[in-house]
Amino acid sequence: MATKLDDKDLKILELLGDHSEYTNRQIAKKVALPITTVHNRVKKLRKEGIIKRYTVELDYSKVDKNFVAYVLVSADLELLKHKHKSQYDLISDIKKFYFVERVDIVTGGTDLVVIMRVKDVQEFDQCLLTKLQMVEGIDKTQSLIVIHGR
Repeated sequence: MATKLDDKDLKILELLGDHSEYTNRQIAKKVALPITTVHNRVKKLRKEGIIKRYTVELDYSKVDKNFVAYVLVSADLELLKHKHKSQYDLISDIKKFYFVERVDIVTGGTDLVVIMRVKDVQEFDQCLLTKLQMVEGIDKTQSLIVIHGR
């Protein structure tokens, strides 16, 4: 059964989404609830799997990973079938690479979209040609280079 979230739960989730570093005290002030109530609500949201994890947002230019590309992947479905693998297995293989930020199965003329994040075009070239395109089950790729992102 799905958990019914009230306005206070939604506000807590919004605050944590924007500021995962906030303490229960800071959240309590923002949502006008006692600290204990906020603590119990966050604990419940975690227990029920609504809050899966806390994360950080990086300034990628400061960690030398400012080059982003969306790589459209066409899977070799016949090969995957022959190897008794699925697109989920292909995703697992792709996600092992350090430069892969995300992989999604999509509809349309493409099977997967891979978001790659690297230092520069040279590293992108190296990673695409010698690593990603060599994954068994990938038929072809098409790259879209991000020129401005948010």
